[in-house]
Amino acid sequence: MSRPTFLASSILAIGLLAAGRPAMAESLLNVSYDPTRELYKDIDAQFAVAWKQQGGGEVTVKTSHGGSGAQARSVLDGLPADVVTLGIASDIDALAAKGLIDPNWADRLPNHSVPYTSTIVFLVRHGNPKALHDWSDLVRNGVQVITPNPKTSSGGRWSYIAAYLWALHQPGATEATAEAYLKALYQHVPILDTGARGSTNSFVQRGAGDVLLAWEDEALLAAHDLGAGQFDIVYPSSSVKAEPPVAVVDSVVKTRGTDKLAEAYLRYLYTPAGQEIVAEHHYRALDPTVAARHRADFPDIKMYDVESLGGWKVLQPKHFGPNGVFDSISTAGK
Repeated sequence: MSRPTFLASSILAIGLLAAGRPAMAESLLNVSYDPTRELYKDIDAQFAVAWKQQGGGEVTVKTSHGGSGAQARSVLDGLPADVVTLGIASDIDALAAKGLIDPNWADRLPNHSVPYTSTIVFLVRHGNPKALHDWSDLVRNGVQVITPNPKTSSGGRWSYIAAYLWALHQPGATEATAEAYLKALYQHVPILDTGARGSTNSFVQRGAGDVLLAWEDEALLAAHDLGAGQFDIVYPSSSVKAEPPVAVVDSVVKTRGTDKLAEAYLRYLYTPAGQEIVAEHHYRALDPTVAARHRADFPDIKMYDVESLGGWKVLQPKHFGPNGVFDSISTAGK
């Protein structure tokens, strides 16, 4: 299905889902990952207006934020999320494996249930005093790197995999040399916050480190809004195509009777209005018209796809499971 077609169908779906329903007050809980606080504040408000205009009732959306892996565990432990908007597919797969979400969740929404994309960039102090331009520069003597813990943070996992993919594509590279680069990189990481926003706060507010490995949206937020004139964004020679997915938590919405509302909420992300909010908050929109309008905000960068490594069903246990590669190479905080 083409992007214009699926966006049009998403608009129609919202109207159909709202039509004929009694106008009563309803609520949703969206359990999300760290850097989306500002995004979903605006999405929630505008969706409530759109739902009411389509014949629905009053809607209150509450959003919980934290490291993506930690958020997934909270839902597994009973946090009654109607929807999850997490940073990485493996966290939703973990919920599906426990029967909370349909195992075919990725096929239920357009673009494999990924309404926007992002990537990993470097946020440095203004003027880039340590001259950090590419991944090789991060392992020089005297450089401290701030990045979240990949065990709990999707941003941490995307950053790790971005570094790994770069190392794998160097001349003569092997898995062993790529893992050796990762080991050297994490020897330069003095602290591992549990989530991406915690790492941003460590770098921006507490002055820790020389470079932050950040979601592009988080870096743009810091450079433009949190500390205008204090930071620069560096786009390395390559990074990773980061795809934060979304899903309805079937076990919860069936009990609460919020299945139609939850689906409409997620489909709103694909509408032109939702996509415009996405782009305004520094995420890469799928809608080609919206993306073209914000083209200047998103420089070109070579992005590798995790599918080239077998996808998250392979990467999650291999690198981040018990006794995985990260456990074997990480010396951060030890």
